[in-house]
Amino acid sequence: MRTWSLDRWLLLGSGLYLLLLSIAISFDFIYLALLPLVALIIWAAFFKVEFVFFLIVFFTPLSINLEKLSLGGLGVALPTEPLLAGMMVIFIFKVLSGKSIDREIYKHPLSIFLYFYLSWILITTVASENPLVSFKFLLSRLWFITVMFFIATQIFRNPDNIKKYFILYIIPLSAVVVYTVFRHSQFGFDKESAHWVMEPIFKDHTSYGAVLAMYLPASLGLLFIRKISFSWKIILLVLFVVLCVGTVLSYTRAAWVSLVGALAVLMVLQTKIRFVPLLMTVLVLGVFVSLNWTNISMALEKNEAQSSDKLDEHVSSISNVSSDASNLERLNRWNCALEMFKEKPILGWGPGTYQFYYAPFQSSSDLTIISTKEGDGGNAHSEYLGPLSEQGVFGMLLFVILLLMVCYFGFKLHYSKIQFELKIYATVAFLGLITYFIHGVLNNYLDLDKASIPFWGFIAILVAIDLSASKKATA
Repeated sequence: MRTWSLDRWLLLGSGLYLLLLSIAISFDFIYLALLPLVALIIWAAFFKVEFVFFLIVFFTPLSINLEKLSLGGLGVALPTEPLLAGMMVIFIFKVLSGKSIDREIYKHPLSIFLYFYLSWILITTVASENPLVSFKFLLSRLWFITVMFFIATQIFRNPDNIKKYFILYIIPLSAVVVYTVFRHSQFGFDKESAHWVMEPIFKDHTSYGAVLAMYLPASLGLLFIRKISFSWKIILLVLFVVLCVGTVLSYTRAAWVSLVGALAVLMVLQTKIRFVPLLMTVLVLGVFVSLNWTNISMALEKNEAQSSDKLDEHVSSISNVSSDASNLERLNRWNCALEMFKEKPILGWGPGTYQFYYAPFQSSSDLTIISTKEGDGGNAHSEYLGPLSEQGVFGMLLFVILLLMVCYFGFKLHYSKIQFELKIYATVAFLGLITYFIHGVLNNYLDLDKASIPFWGFIAILVAIDLSASKKATA
């Protein structure tokens, strides 16, 4: 009787849904056809969290931003951001109902830091010049951190899931590289077409290059995992080569610099230099550069190498601040950010608002051939100066503290007596983050799902491995 009752309700529900779908299609409302898929994902988010999590990871490199499709200017990446938002709501529901993740995750120093980080974004959102824009920024940062840090840390307590996380992003990312290189080949691999051939999947070549740089250490490091079969290692080697080709042909100078920086950090790790002495050395070097900045800037102005199709000339143009339009426009944006900071040094103009208010702060002497008087050219091109102008001095300070904490745990885990597999996972995640922190001097992409999902996910890997190491040490 019970089975027949269930069948009857299923038939009735299916019939009603088909009827409603027919009516919806007659009114050109085809989105109702997605209702079964949405219902399935909601069910999975409650009972199969890992499945939805890895679904998000897999589709992130393939996601499309609706702005690129000219659908009302809605800056939402499909299908990832709606899934992230849904998982965040379910996570909050579970927390309120008493079903949550391990308490030790909440108590970890990086978790505690994120409470302050999000709280400051909330405070500056309330004080924002454009509260609606800032609220959208806050929501976006919340669902990235909730899913890709707190939920991810719980999932990464199982080391096999870390391996899955890397592979499920690298495979579709490699497919994007193949698509991009194929399109690029139709234009002779020239520099100009390299700026847009990855559209509409990536918005430009710089974000594309940044993400490739983040995953190159992981794609190489996985080759040394003993538990991975030989056939899989052949596949991973091919994927590593694909990512290398994509990085070179992206013509993204910042990505190349970030990889050199990550290689330098890896060499430091191999010499077993401790984090604190290294930090003191970097601070002394920073003071030296500051005191001699005038002479350094004069030397940089003598470089007139232009970015071009020739890779050697393109590399040489990285430090050209005398005639390279891209570099000069970046200086223009940085100067605007500093001037905005001077006007609102404590609370800033509001998270996500730089692009709406920087125009009046442009100096005529800083304008380039690619500047716009309307100030509709985008963000501050810096993960450090962007928060400085939008969230005040504490906004930038918090991001710098995050960098230092990541470096501390990256060094700590590399030198810890943990399983070889875990050490590789921690090291490649740390090096991937280093590429982004270096790239962040020249660009900012944490508003994009393609960069945020690896960024917060890599930090979650460090926390999960640190908790495992601490648990083993106290056992």
